[in-house]
Amino acid sequence: MLATSIVVGVLVLDQLSKVWAVRELADGPIVLVGSDIGFRLARNTGSAFSLFRGFTPLLALLAIVVAVILVRTVRRTDDTMLVVALSLLLGGALGNLGDRVFRAPGFLRGGVVDFIGVSSFPTFNVADSAVTIGAVLLAIWAIRADMRERRAETDPSAGTDPSAKTDPSAKTGPSAKTGPSAKTDPSAKEA
Repeated sequence: MLATSIVVGVLVLDQLSKVWAVRELADGPIVLVGSDIGFRLARNTGSAFSLFRGFTPLLALLAIVVAVILVRTVRRTDDTMLVVALSLLLGGALGNLGDRVFRAPGFLRGGVVDFIGVSSFPTFNVADSAVTIGAVLLAIWAIRADMRERRAETDPSAGTDPSAKTDPSAKTGPSAKTGPSAKTDPSAKEA
């Protein structure tokens, strides 16, 4: 349910903001803070930072493959941070994929609507922001998982449940068989 809410939330916010941008920014940019921060309409047929222009169909197909992998991975995990990270990535990927599929000039060749401008940084959109935040969370999750794994390698008790530890004074093994039950147990050996 968490994953679905995040993906749908990102998709709805992304697509509504793009509809607004196409309608309101067609006549020119809106400046918010000086000349550095504002909204300016751009169409990106490439990937991040407008790289790989001219490869829009390939990028769209790649986005479909990534979306399928993300859906399968999200369904298999119960780690909340990983679910949030992957859901943000999936929502962002689907938001930009929707542009590539449904916007002009046509199926799998559409330009992604970008409209958020910050100084000389490339123009971006809500889907791009979700992908970036998801990628940062995924990196943090991976670092934390690696740290937990290393800690468990150096301290075997680090990854165990403290309530599951055995009593160190309890006797185990062959010498544990003492007292009256040792004589009635047929597997007990006499010394």
